[in-house]
Parts: sequence; C-alpha cells; structure tokens
Amino acid sequence: MGDKQQHSQILTGKLRQTLFWLALPVFGEQLLNSGVAFVDTYLAGRISADATSAIGLAAYVDWLASMLFALVGTGTTALVARSIGSKKPKEANRFANQSITLSVITGVAVSLLLFMLAPAFARLQNMDGEAYEIAVRYLRLDALALTFTSLTLVGAAGLRGSGDMRTPMLVLGAVNVLNAGTSFAFVHGWGPFPNLGVDGIVAGTVIGRVGGGLLMTAVLWKGRSGLRFSRAQLRLQREPVRRLLAIGGPAATDGAILWSGHFLFLMIVARLAEGELGRAYYAAHIIGVRLEALTYLPATAWAAAAATMIGQNLGAGDATRAKQAGHEAALQCGLLTALVGAGFWLFATELFEVMHRDQIVRDAGIGPFRLIACFQPLLACSIVYMGALRGAGDTRFPLLITTFTLVVFRLPLGYALGMMLGMGLWGVWIAMCVDFVIKAILSFWRFAGGKWSRLKV
Repeated sequence: MGDKQQHSQILTGKLRQTLFWLALPVFGEQLLNSGVAFVDTYLAGRISADATSAIGLAAYVDWLASMLFALVGTGTTALVARSIGSKKPKEANRFANQSITLSVITGVAVSLLLFMLAPAFARLQNMDGEAYEIAVRYLRLDALALTFTSLTLVGAAGLRGSGDMRTPMLVLGAVNVLNAGTSFAFVHGWGPFPNLGVDGIVAGTVIGRVGGGLLMTAVLWKGRSGLRFSRAQLRLQREPVRRLLAIGGPAATDGAILWSGHFLFLMIVARLAEGELGRAYYAAHIIGVRLEALTYLPATAWAAAAATMIGQNLGAGDATRAKQAGHEAALQCGLLTALVGAGFWLFATELFEVMHRDQIVRDAGIGPFRLIACFQPLLACSIVYMGALRGAGDTRFPLLITTFTLVVFRLPLGYALGMMLGMGLWGVWIAMCVDFVIKAILSFWRFAGGKWSRLKV
C-alpha cells in the first residue's frame, strides 16, 4: 500500500480493518522484541538465579531509558501525525528532523546518567557478590549503546506518525534478530565467537543497539514516507522544539514516575524474604514480569495504531472518527489479551519450567502468576487508552493516573500485603492487580470524556 493510499485509509477507510492492519506490523515488531527479552531471561536462567536477577534488573533500567526517550518520541508521533492529517508534509518532515537531533542529545545524556548510576541501582535491589558484579557490568556496557537506541526509537516514532508501521517493524525486527543471535553465539561460544558466559548476553544487546541506530539512519537518509534527513532542518529551532517538548515533557515525566514506582516495587520484592527463598521470589517476579510482556505486546501495538489514527484524524478535523478509533483499539486488544490471559492460566507451570531450572523459583511464581493472568485485559485496555490520549497530545492526564495509582495503591498495598502481612509474592501481585483495575477505569473515563479532542498542540 502506498503512502497516499494508506493516509486515505486512515482518514476514510473502514475503521476496524484499518486499525487492525495498522496495529499488526507493530505487533510483529513487538513479538520480535519480546523474543530477545525471552532469550536473555532464558539464557540467564540456564546459568543461575543470580544471573536471572541481574539480567532482570538490567531490563528494568533499559525500560527507564525508553521511558526517558519518550521526551522526544511521544511529541514526534503526535506532531508528525497532526501535520500529515492537515496535509502539511513539509512541516511533518521538519518535526521529524528536529526530533532526530533531540534524540541524539537525549541519548548521550541518558547514557552518561545510567553509566554513573549502575552501582547504585544494584545496591538498591539488595544485590551483592556475583549478582552485583554481573548487574553493574551489564548496565555499564549497555549504557554505552543507548544513544543508538534513542535514535532508533525516535525515528520509528516519526515513521509511525506518518502512518508507516512497516518500516519500524523491519528495522526493529532486524535489530532484535541480531541481538538474539549474537547473544546465543557469545554465551555458548559458537563458531568464531568467544565463550563469554553471562557477558555474552550484553554483548549481543550492544551489537543490536548499534545496528538499529545505523539502520534507522540509513532509512531516513534515503527517505521514507515523506520523512528524510535535511541538514538545514536538523539544526534545532526554538518553536518546533518547544512544541515537541511540551507534549513529550509530561510523557517522559510519566515514564520516569512509572519506572520509579516499579523500581521501588522491585525493592519491596527484593526484601520479601532472606536467603534462598528471597532470591527465589526475586527471580520468580522477574520471570513473571517477563512473561507478562506478552500482554504489553498487543497493547503497545494497538496503542501505537490508535495514536496514529487519532493524530491524523484530529489534524483532518474529524474528532468523532478519532474517538471511535480509540475505543475500537481497546476492544480489539482487550479480546486478544483475554486469550493471552487464558494461556497464562492454563500453561503457567509449563512456562515457568521452561524459564527456570530451579524448583524453588517455579514454586514461588506459578500460583501468583495465575492470579495476574485474570487481569490482563484490563492492563491492556489501560495501556491502549493512555496511548490514545498521548496520540492526541493529552500527556498530562496519563501522568496523573500513573502517579495516583502508584502512590495510593501499588506501593503501599504491596508493602502492606507482601511484607507486613507476610504474604510474599502473592501479596505484591495482588497489589499489581488492584493497580491494573484502577488505571483501566481512570483511563477509560478520561478518553470517553473527549476533552483531549479540543487540545491545541
């Protein structure tokens, strides 16, 4: 489908089919990305519980980086989509170029920050000995390549805003295949690759990140979907930067608060018990969260599709179709993740057996994992509705939702049930489920109210 035809479908095509076909390439991209995460956790699970814990912490810090990159990426999608919808392709390209420059600046700053904070992150998670050493080494090596990730993610955000979902899928898919393949090769010492053990996991990650940044640079240099590098437009200009950061600032703050809350939550998990049982709780939590990423995959995909359709239709002056797109995305994703939750419930034992060799880790995680399986559609709907709000430029209310649910429900309830009442992993995961419910209710209420359709961005 050509760029003009796809743009026409977004504005006037059959809503259900258009949304589905927009979401599908992003879903494919997310599946590949999840495959890498599973590979990392699987490889660590074959080594030790300490390796699983360290790699799990690294995944949380990577998540922080991606949240901070939303400072640029969220505004890029919203403004490129609005410009395309209002038939201003030159303005869309200007926003894309300004975003690329900002992505490099942000990437360098985040890389330096996380490199310096690596020991503190490990200590806050109660790590010592081998787990501490693995975590710090992984985090610092990984930080060196985060600028390339920033460039990749922001470039993908711009392409999605233009309605091009396939190119980001191909770029990020290639990155993730490269990541997984080289990680396996370095961990096991295949062929000419040295046997690096647990360090092979981060070696594959760094190679994948660098490859992604170079590939996205090549795509934008050649030009795709109306977006192309322009030396004149790469120089930062006050007005487009202001508009990008006005949208992206609350989104990045939202992400930072969400991550901080989850990190504090992880600190609670790290202190649920002492000794072998405590390490088992932590490893089981990491595996459970990694498996739960299977819900985030369609949720992220349908949220991205909704953001594109909402942004372009608002740019074209059709707020009614924009609202219908958000609700349709939540419906499609909710049905899909109900199936995912059913799979979690039925195959919890088999999933944990694959992901870790220690029986104590399996025993700690299987029961609580079946609990959160029941709440996956609500989690997915909250992600879709908040992504839809951000696509419209309404990034402040998702920030309020995130802060409220973390401070009032997830953290205090997790501490009370998990530690004070001694319920262990059951207690903290009950708190997670309450968080899902409240977040879904509030995000639906905000989107259904429609105030986001009248915002100027």
